[in-house]
Amino acid sequence: MRNFLFLITLITFMFLCLIFLNTSQLKIYLYAAVIIFFAGIAAFLIFSPQFGAKSDGDRLRRIELSDNYHKGRFRNPVKTDMMTGALESVKSMIDYFKGAENREPREPIHTAPIDLSIFSPSDRSRAAITWLAHSTVLIEIEGCMFLTDPIFGGRASPLSFMGPKAFAGSEVVSAQDIPRLDGILISHDHFDHLDYRTIIELKDRTETFFVPLGVGAHLERWGVPPEKIVERDWWEIAQYQGIELTAVPTRHFSGRGLMDRFKTQWCGWVIRSENNRIFFGGDSGYFDGFKKIGEKFGPFDLAMLECGAYSKYWPTIHMMPEETLRASMDLQSKILMPIHWAKFNLSLHSWTEPIERLNADALRSGVDLLTPMVGERVFLDQDISTINWWPGSNNFFVRP
Repeated sequence: MRNFLFLITLITFMFLCLIFLNTSQLKIYLYAAVIIFFAGIAAFLIFSPQFGAKSDGDRLRRIELSDNYHKGRFRNPVKTDMMTGALESVKSMIDYFKGAENREPREPIHTAPIDLSIFSPSDRSRAAITWLAHSTVLIEIEGCMFLTDPIFGGRASPLSFMGPKAFAGSEVVSAQDIPRLDGILISHDHFDHLDYRTIIELKDRTETFFVPLGVGAHLERWGVPPEKIVERDWWEIAQYQGIELTAVPTRHFSGRGLMDRFKTQWCGWVIRSENNRIFFGGDSGYFDGFKKIGEKFGPFDLAMLECGAYSKYWPTIHMMPEETLRASMDLQSKILMPIHWAKFNLSLHSWTEPIERLNADALRSGVDLLTPMVGERVFLDQDISTINWWPGSNNFFVRP
């Protein structure tokens, strides 16, 4: 963040010099510096692989046939304004850079000692999940192993030195710790859900990548063979060893650069096997689609839904905690597990506010809430107990 502020200050200083200085030669140098600076940014955005690639050929033709694609852009299932207004956009940036109390943990977050044997278990007959912070969850189901929106690169950013940094203690495993995966499920192409460095590490140890329309172009640029990529539009089904994976609508957006917003699809995933039904929501604002998904595929044994990075400035593309609870009820889920928190500072609230608000609302509503520690493995056929492990909770407890 300091690097970003330095660049903004430098650019502002250059333009002030251009305005107030009369020395023609100095103005020429400053003009040249500004041109070189912005040309460098443009070259970086075009040629750096972490920004992915545009769809073309057969992939683009398939995108253009989608009912959810219109005039070169994917659309949300309901009318969605990205921000509450231009003035509010400026206010949100000011509030973000001003900072606020407790937006990041003061100490490393408490995590469960992870057993790396979970990545090569001998008994895989029981469905289990292991939360690896933010929206990254290891799902064991019917003998298969899936990882959702993996990010082990240390930052939710195209740059290794700048951008939202993972909270201390939140990365209990690295990509190198994972020997093999049956599949990786991607919800959309934002940097905190589709991480270039992580995909590079895992692409040769992953059997199949399940992604929404257009995201396959990014993966191919990063060296993932086309035959390992399965792209699905909303409501389309993919099959993998008897497991049904369905891409379903969410209310969000996409984009990795300055000019590619809405160029790829975003989605949630319904994961169904003979014995279990799991919902992975990715990112989404609240909408009536959750009820439709619940009616079509529910009831679910577990719904993993975002709970974090919300704001009054962008109320339609992320859910408030109370809306997360409502979405879980719409989905007819037996258990709600909040994700998209406890790893990055992406909004204006404290890092514990989302789980505190959701926990309080769940207690009032009688909803079963699963709040595992990062790295904790939970079997879905066992009694789910909720223990408040985060600092500041009324019954703060660290599991041994």
